[in-house]
Amino acid sequence: MPVWGFCRGLSSVGIRPKVGITLMAITRKNRVRRQGTGEGEGEGESSGPLCLLSNLPTVALCFLIAAPHLQSSQLEFHLPVCFSRARGMSYQQHSSSSGSRMARRTFEFGRTHVVRPRGKHQATIVWLHGLGDNGSSLSQHLESLALPNIKWICPTAPTRPVALLGGFPCTAWFDVREISEDSPDDWEGLDASAAHIANLLSTEPADVKVGVGGFSMGAATALYSATCFALGKYANGSPYPINLRAVIGLSGWLPGSRSLRNKMEVSSDAARRASSLPIFLCHGTSDDVVPFNFGERSSRYLSSAGFRYVSFKSYDGLGHYTVPKEMDDVCQWLTARLGLEGYGS
Repeated sequence: MPVWGFCRGLSSVGIRPKVGITLMAITRKNRVRRQGTGEGEGEGESSGPLCLLSNLPTVALCFLIAAPHLQSSQLEFHLPVCFSRARGMSYQQHSSSSGSRMARRTFEFGRTHVVRPRGKHQATIVWLHGLGDNGSSLSQHLESLALPNIKWICPTAPTRPVALLGGFPCTAWFDVREISEDSPDDWEGLDASAAHIANLLSTEPADVKVGVGGFSMGAATALYSATCFALGKYANGSPYPINLRAVIGLSGWLPGSRSLRNKMEVSSDAARRASSLPIFLCHGTSDDVVPFNFGERSSRYLSSAGFRYVSFKSYDGLGHYTVPKEMDDVCQWLTARLGLEGYGS
Protein backbone atom coordinates (compact mmCIF):
# COMPACT_ATOMS: atom_id res chain seq x y z
CA MET A 1 0.00 0.00 0.00
CA PRO A 2 1.41 3.42 -0.91
CA VAL A 3 2.53 5.30 2.18
CA TRP A 4 1.15 8.61 0.99
CA GLY A 5 -2.25 7.04 0.29
CA PHE A 6 -2.22 5.89 3.87
CA CYS A 7 -1.30 9.41 5.00
CA ARG A 8 -4.16 10.93 3.07
CA GLY A 9 -6.55 8.36 4.49
CA LEU A 10 -5.63 9.25 8.05
CA SER A 11 -5.96 12.94 7.32
CA SER A 12 -9.37 12.56 5.73
CA VAL A 13 -10.87 10.82 8.77
CA GLY A 14 -9.30 13.21 11.22
CA ILE A 15 -7.45 10.76 13.45
CA ARG A 16 -6.12 12.87 16.30
CA PRO A 17 -4.91 12.23 19.85
CA LYS A 18 -7.47 12.00 22.64
CA VAL A 19 -7.29 11.62 26.41
CA GLY A 20 -5.06 8.72 27.28
CA ILE A 21 -3.53 8.46 23.80
CA THR A 22 0.19 9.06 23.45
CA LEU A 23 1.37 11.90 21.24
CA MET A 24 4.78 11.03 19.87
CA ALA A 25 7.11 13.52 18.24
CA ILE A 26 10.17 12.08 16.55
CA THR A 27 13.09 14.43 16.08
CA ARG A 28 15.83 14.22 13.49
CA LYS A 29 18.14 12.98 16.24
CA ASN A 30 15.89 9.94 16.53
CA ARG A 31 14.83 10.80 20.04
CA VAL A 32 11.28 10.72 21.28
CA ARG A 33 9.35 13.24 23.32
CA ARG A 34 6.23 11.85 24.96
CA GLN A 35 3.17 13.69 26.11
CA GLY A 36 0.03 11.99 27.30
CA THR A 37 -1.71 11.14 30.51
CA GLY A 38 1.09 12.55 32.66
CA GLU A 39 2.77 9.21 33.22
CA GLY A 40 6.30 8.79 31.99
CA GLU A 41 6.56 12.19 30.32
CA GLY A 42 9.97 13.29 29.24
CA GLU A 43 12.58 12.60 26.61
CA GLY A 44 14.38 9.37 25.90
CA GLU A 45 15.84 7.15 23.21
CA SER A 46 13.50 6.01 20.47
CA SER A 47 13.90 2.40 21.52
CA GLY A 48 11.65 3.17 24.51
CA PRO A 49 8.32 4.55 23.36
CA LEU A 50 8.77 3.14 19.87
CA CYS A 51 8.35 -0.30 21.36
CA LEU A 52 4.64 0.60 21.38
CA LEU A 53 4.81 0.19 17.63
CA SER A 54 6.63 -3.13 17.60
CA ASN A 55 3.56 -5.05 16.41
CA LEU A 56 2.64 -2.65 13.64
CA PRO A 57 2.93 -3.31 9.93
CA THR A 58 5.97 -1.75 8.29
CA VAL A 59 3.79 0.81 6.54
CA ALA A 60 2.88 2.35 9.90
CA LEU A 61 6.54 2.88 10.68
CA CYS A 62 7.07 4.25 7.18
CA PHE A 63 4.30 6.71 7.88
CA LEU A 64 6.27 7.97 10.86
CA ILE A 65 9.12 8.82 8.56
CA ALA A 66 7.01 10.16 5.69
CA ALA A 67 4.39 12.08 7.69
CA PRO A 68 3.69 15.46 6.09
CA HIS A 69 3.95 17.49 9.32
CA LEU A 70 7.70 18.10 9.26
CA GLN A 71 8.45 21.40 10.95
CA SER A 72 12.04 22.61 11.37
CA SER A 73 13.69 20.08 13.68
CA GLN A 74 10.91 17.64 14.35
CA LEU A 75 8.38 15.35 12.78
CA GLU A 76 5.05 15.10 14.56
CA PHE A 77 2.87 12.04 14.48
CA HIS A 78 -0.49 11.49 16.16
CA LEU A 79 -0.91 7.90 17.28
CA PRO A 80 -4.54 6.77 16.87
CA VAL A 81 -6.25 4.03 18.82
CA CYS A 82 -6.46 1.89 15.70
CA PHE A 83 -2.68 1.37 15.82
CA SER A 84 -3.01 -0.68 19.00
CA ARG A 85 -3.95 -4.30 18.74
CA ALA A 86 -7.00 -4.57 20.94
CA ARG A 87 -7.78 -7.92 22.49
CA GLY A 88 -10.94 -9.70 21.56
CA MET A 89 -11.30 -7.98 18.19
CA SER A 90 -10.85 -9.62 14.85
CA TYR A 91 -11.92 -9.40 11.25
CA GLN A 92 -12.36 -12.32 8.95
CA GLN A 93 -13.35 -12.47 5.32
CA HIS A 94 -13.28 -15.75 3.44
CA SER A 95 -13.54 -16.47 -0.26
CA SER A 96 -16.49 -18.57 -1.33
CA SER A 97 -16.04 -21.67 -3.44
CA SER A 98 -17.26 -19.85 -6.54
CA GLY A 99 -14.22 -17.61 -6.52
CA SER A 100 -16.24 -14.65 -7.81
CA ARG A 101 -18.12 -13.76 -4.66
CA MET A 102 -17.11 -13.22 -1.07
CA ALA A 103 -18.81 -15.26 1.64
CA ARG A 104 -20.47 -13.53 4.56
CA ARG A 105 -17.93 -11.83 6.77
CA THR A 106 -17.73 -12.51 10.48
CA PHE A 107 -17.18 -9.65 12.88
CA GLU A 108 -15.95 -9.81 16.45
CA PHE A 109 -16.86 -6.74 18.43
CA GLY A 110 -14.62 -5.42 21.16
CA ARG A 111 -15.28 -4.76 24.81
CA THR A 112 -18.50 -3.03 25.86
CA HIS A 113 -18.36 -0.44 28.65
CA VAL A 114 -21.46 0.42 30.66
CA VAL A 115 -22.17 3.56 32.69
CA ARG A 116 -24.88 2.81 35.22
CA PRO A 117 -27.56 5.43 36.01
CA ARG A 118 -27.03 7.35 39.24
CA GLY A 119 -30.77 7.83 39.71
CA LYS A 120 -33.95 6.09 38.58
CA HIS A 121 -33.31 4.13 35.40
CA GLN A 122 -35.55 5.74 32.77
CA ALA A 123 -33.59 5.35 29.54
CA THR A 124 -30.73 3.42 27.95
CA ILE A 125 -28.63 4.88 25.15
CA VAL A 126 -26.05 2.99 23.11
CA TRP A 127 -23.32 5.51 22.25
CA LEU A 128 -20.99 4.77 19.33
CA HIS A 129 -17.42 6.00 18.92
CA GLY A 130 -15.77 7.27 15.77
CA LEU A 131 -13.25 5.55 13.50
CA GLY A 132 -10.24 4.22 15.39
CA ASP A 133 -11.64 4.89 18.86
CA ASN A 134 -13.14 2.55 21.48
CA GLY A 135 -15.96 2.42 24.01
CA SER A 136 -13.76 3.04 27.02
CA SER A 137 -12.84 6.62 26.17
CA LEU A 138 -16.49 7.49 25.58
CA SER A 139 -17.75 5.95 28.81
CA GLN A 140 -15.44 8.18 30.86
CA HIS A 141 -16.89 11.28 29.22
CA LEU A 142 -20.53 10.20 29.40
CA GLU A 143 -20.20 9.41 33.08
CA SER A 144 -19.74 13.13 33.77
CA LEU A 145 -22.93 14.26 31.99
CA ALA A 146 -25.80 15.63 34.06
CA LEU A 147 -28.17 12.82 33.05
CA PRO A 148 -28.52 10.67 36.18
CA ASN A 149 -31.39 8.57 34.82
CA ILE A 150 -29.68 7.30 31.68
CA LYS A 151 -27.73 4.08 31.37
CA TRP A 152 -25.03 4.42 28.72
CA ILE A 153 -23.79 1.40 26.78
CA CYS A 154 -20.52 2.04 24.94
CA PRO A 155 -19.51 -0.85 22.66
CA THR A 156 -16.29 -1.12 20.69
CA ALA A 157 -16.39 -1.68 16.95
CA PRO A 158 -14.63 -4.63 15.29
CA THR A 159 -11.11 -4.18 14.05
CA ARG A 160 -11.25 -4.52 10.28
CA PRO A 161 -9.42 -3.35 7.16
CA VAL A 162 -10.70 0.09 6.16
CA ALA A 163 -10.57 0.98 2.47
CA LEU A 164 -10.25 4.68 3.26
CA LEU A 165 -6.97 3.88 5.02
CA GLY A 166 -5.70 1.71 2.19
CA GLY A 167 -6.82 -1.48 3.92
CA PHE A 168 -5.14 -0.71 7.24
CA PRO A 169 -6.96 -2.49 10.13
CA CYS A 170 -8.79 -0.16 12.47
CA THR A 171 -11.80 -0.18 14.77
CA ALA A 172 -14.70 0.69 12.47
CA TRP A 173 -18.46 0.09 12.48
CA PHE A 174 -18.38 -0.53 8.73
CA ASP A 175 -15.99 -0.22 5.84
CA VAL A 176 -15.83 3.10 4.03
CA ARG A 177 -13.99 3.93 0.84
CA GLU A 178 -14.58 7.66 0.98
CA ILE A 179 -16.91 10.02 2.80
CA SER A 180 -19.15 10.80 -0.14
CA GLU A 181 -22.76 10.31 -1.16
CA ASP A 182 -21.46 8.56 -4.27
CA SER A 183 -19.37 6.05 -2.35
CA PRO A 184 -20.83 2.52 -2.16
CA ASP A 185 -22.22 1.63 1.25
CA ASP A 186 -20.99 -1.41 3.17
CA TRP A 187 -24.46 -2.80 3.88
CA GLU A 188 -23.12 -6.00 5.40
CA GLY A 189 -20.94 -4.10 7.85
CA LEU A 190 -23.75 -1.66 8.65
CA ASP A 191 -26.18 -4.52 9.24
CA ALA A 192 -23.74 -6.29 11.54
CA SER A 193 -23.21 -3.17 13.65
CA ALA A 194 -26.90 -2.26 13.75
CA ALA A 195 -27.73 -5.82 14.82
CA HIS A 196 -25.07 -5.67 17.54
CA ILE A 197 -26.61 -2.44 18.85
CA ALA A 198 -30.09 -3.97 18.78
CA ASN A 199 -28.81 -7.00 20.68
CA LEU A 200 -27.34 -4.75 23.38
CA LEU A 201 -30.72 -3.04 23.79
CA SER A 202 -32.83 -6.21 23.60
CA THR A 203 -32.47 -7.06 27.30
CA GLU A 204 -33.45 -3.64 28.67
CA PRO A 205 -36.60 -3.53 30.84
CA ALA A 206 -39.85 -2.87 28.98
CA ASP A 207 -40.49 0.41 30.83
CA VAL A 208 -37.08 1.84 29.88
CA LYS A 209 -36.89 3.99 26.73
CA VAL A 210 -34.02 3.08 24.42
CA GLY A 211 -32.03 5.00 21.84
CA VAL A 212 -28.75 5.19 19.98
CA GLY A 213 -26.29 7.99 19.31
CA GLY A 214 -22.74 8.53 18.22
CA PHE A 215 -19.97 10.68 16.83
CA SER A 216 -18.70 10.72 13.22
CA MET A 217 -18.80 7.11 11.93
CA GLY A 218 -20.71 6.28 15.12
CA ALA A 219 -23.28 8.92 14.17
CA ALA A 220 -23.59 7.39 10.70
CA THR A 221 -24.24 3.99 12.28
CA ALA A 222 -26.82 5.49 14.64
CA LEU A 223 -28.65 7.10 11.70
CA TYR A 224 -28.56 3.82 9.83
CA SER A 225 -30.19 2.18 12.88
CA ALA A 226 -32.90 4.85 12.67
CA THR A 227 -33.66 3.90 9.07
CA CYS A 228 -33.71 0.18 10.00
CA PHE A 229 -36.23 0.96 12.74
CA ALA A 230 -38.44 2.89 10.32
CA LEU A 231 -38.27 0.31 7.56
CA GLY A 232 -38.70 -2.52 10.06
CA LYS A 233 -35.77 -4.44 8.65
CA TYR A 234 -32.06 -4.43 7.92
CA ALA A 235 -30.69 -4.15 4.40
CA ASN A 236 -30.43 -7.95 4.28
CA GLY A 237 -34.18 -8.26 4.91
CA SER A 238 -34.02 -9.53 8.50
CA PRO A 239 -36.56 -7.86 10.81
CA TYR A 240 -35.36 -5.02 13.05
CA PRO A 241 -36.52 -5.84 16.60
CA ILE A 242 -36.06 -2.65 18.67
CA ASN A 243 -38.49 0.19 19.31
CA LEU A 244 -36.14 3.15 19.22
CA ARG A 245 -37.26 6.30 21.02
CA ALA A 246 -34.38 8.68 20.27
CA VAL A 247 -31.43 8.97 17.87
CA ILE A 248 -28.51 11.41 18.05
CA GLY A 249 -25.81 12.08 15.47
CA LEU A 250 -22.83 14.37 16.07
CA SER A 251 -20.62 15.29 13.11
CA GLY A 252 -21.86 12.40 11.02
CA TRP A 253 -23.68 11.51 7.82
CA LEU A 254 -26.55 9.33 6.63
CA PRO A 255 -25.59 6.10 4.81
CA GLY A 256 -27.80 5.29 1.85
CA SER A 257 -29.27 8.79 1.90
CA ARG A 258 -30.23 9.02 -1.76
CA SER A 259 -32.27 5.82 -1.85
CA LEU A 260 -33.98 6.24 1.54
CA ARG A 261 -37.03 8.13 0.33
CA ASN A 262 -37.89 5.54 -2.30
CA LYS A 263 -37.58 2.75 0.26
CA MET A 264 -39.83 4.58 2.71
CA GLU A 265 -42.59 5.34 0.19
CA VAL A 266 -43.47 1.69 -0.36
CA SER A 267 -44.61 1.12 3.25
CA SER A 268 -47.21 2.95 5.30
CA ASP A 269 -45.83 1.27 8.43
CA ALA A 270 -42.40 2.71 7.65
CA ALA A 271 -43.86 6.20 7.35
CA ARG A 272 -45.68 5.78 10.65
CA ARG A 273 -42.58 4.62 12.49
CA ALA A 274 -40.43 7.36 10.95
CA SER A 275 -42.88 10.06 11.99
CA SER A 276 -42.68 8.90 15.61
CA LEU A 277 -38.88 8.91 16.01
CA PRO A 278 -37.12 12.10 17.21
CA ILE A 279 -33.62 12.65 15.77
CA PHE A 280 -31.10 15.26 16.91
CA LEU A 281 -28.23 16.16 14.58
CA CYS A 282 -25.33 18.48 15.46
CA HIS A 283 -22.51 19.62 13.18
CA GLY A 284 -19.71 22.16 13.25
CA THR A 285 -19.42 24.64 10.40
CA SER A 286 -15.63 24.19 10.31
CA ASP A 287 -15.61 20.40 10.22
CA ASP A 288 -12.78 19.44 7.86
CA VAL A 289 -13.35 15.68 8.13
CA VAL A 290 -17.08 15.22 7.61
CA PRO A 291 -18.02 18.51 5.92
CA PHE A 292 -20.83 20.56 7.41
CA ASN A 293 -22.99 20.19 4.30
CA PHE A 294 -23.04 16.40 4.83
CA GLY A 295 -24.77 16.87 8.16
CA GLU A 296 -27.10 19.49 6.73
CA ARG A 297 -28.07 17.31 3.77
CA SER A 298 -28.56 14.28 6.04
CA SER A 299 -31.14 16.29 7.95
CA ARG A 300 -32.96 17.20 4.74
CA TYR A 301 -32.90 13.62 3.44
CA LEU A 302 -34.38 12.32 6.69
CA SER A 303 -37.11 14.96 6.71
CA SER A 304 -38.04 14.32 3.08
CA ALA A 305 -38.24 10.57 3.82
CA GLY A 306 -40.88 11.14 6.49
CA PHE A 307 -38.93 11.65 9.71
CA ARG A 308 -40.97 14.54 11.10
CA TYR A 309 -39.03 15.24 14.27
CA VAL A 310 -35.54 15.95 12.97
CA SER A 311 -33.69 18.77 14.72
CA PHE A 312 -30.48 20.09 13.18
CA LYS A 313 -28.17 22.39 15.13
CA SER A 314 -25.04 24.02 13.74
CA TYR A 315 -22.05 25.29 15.71
CA ASP A 316 -20.08 28.17 14.25
CA GLY A 317 -16.35 27.48 14.04
CA LEU A 318 -16.59 23.96 15.45
CA GLY A 319 -14.34 21.36 13.82
CA HIS A 320 -14.54 17.58 13.96
CA TYR A 321 -14.84 17.30 17.73
CA THR A 322 -17.34 17.98 20.49
CA VAL A 323 -17.53 20.88 22.93
CA PRO A 324 -19.36 21.27 26.28
CA LYS A 325 -22.06 23.47 24.73
CA GLU A 326 -22.91 20.77 22.22
CA MET A 327 -23.12 18.10 24.91
CA ASP A 328 -25.30 20.40 27.04
CA ASP A 329 -27.65 20.67 24.07
CA VAL A 330 -27.69 16.88 23.79
CA CYS A 331 -28.56 16.57 27.49
CA GLN A 332 -31.41 19.07 27.21
CA TRP A 333 -32.78 17.44 24.07
CA LEU A 334 -32.74 13.94 25.61
CA THR A 335 -34.38 15.21 28.78
CA ALA A 336 -37.19 16.88 26.83
CA ARG A 337 -37.74 14.10 24.28
CA LEU A 338 -37.59 11.19 26.73
CA GLY A 339 -39.31 12.96 29.61
CA LEU A 340 -36.39 12.41 31.96
CA GLU A 341 -36.31 13.56 35.55
CA GLY A 342 -33.49 15.31 37.34
CA TYR A 343 -31.53 16.99 34.52
CA GLY A 344 -28.64 18.95 36.00
CA SER A 345 -28.58 17.08 39.28
